[in-house]
Amino acid sequence: MRDGTVALLIMLCVGTALAAPAREIELHPGVTLVTGDTWIDGKSRYRLFGVQSCLRGTYFTNAAGRRLDCGDASMAFLAAFIQDTGPRCAPVATTPELFYVVCSAAVGDQRVDLGTALISRGYAFAALGQNGLPANPAYAVAEHQARESKSGLWRFADVQHPSLALGRAATRARGP
Repeated sequence: MRDGTVALLIMLCVGTALAAPAREIELHPGVTLVTGDTWIDGKSRYRLFGVQSCLRGTYFTNAAGRRLDCGDASMAFLAAFIQDTGPRCAPVATTPELFYVVCSAAVGDQRVDLGTALISRGYAFAALGQNGLPANPAYAVAEHQARESKSGLWRFADVQHPSLALGRAATRARGP
């Protein structure tokens, strides 16, 4: 019941944020990308709600046999999407250091959710909450479909899901 209430509150926040154009934020090519899901614009730091990019410092081997940084691949795809579409974002939650946002862009005659685009193309993943469940269930569906169709980074056998890497790091930090 509690998880359902939290999900409902998040959906209401997302709906409210999307309906509040005065707080809309432009995601433009001049921002400083930190990762494939986080950027800095001026003094403010933003992160896509429910999205986990590939981690910098983790690697995959491409079809040509070259070992490439997975986080750089996620970041390059985000940069291309920003350049091509000029997304608009709305905050759904804030901390003193960070604005969590949802973003969308007009592509043709449709609005495309940035998180869904990154995940369904295989260059980002559905972020998990501390309970181990996806922060956005729709993103988990998009991730599953990308994995099944071997889209983007999923086409490489040695790509490492960031949640697994983060989980292992947390276990090591807790110690034996």
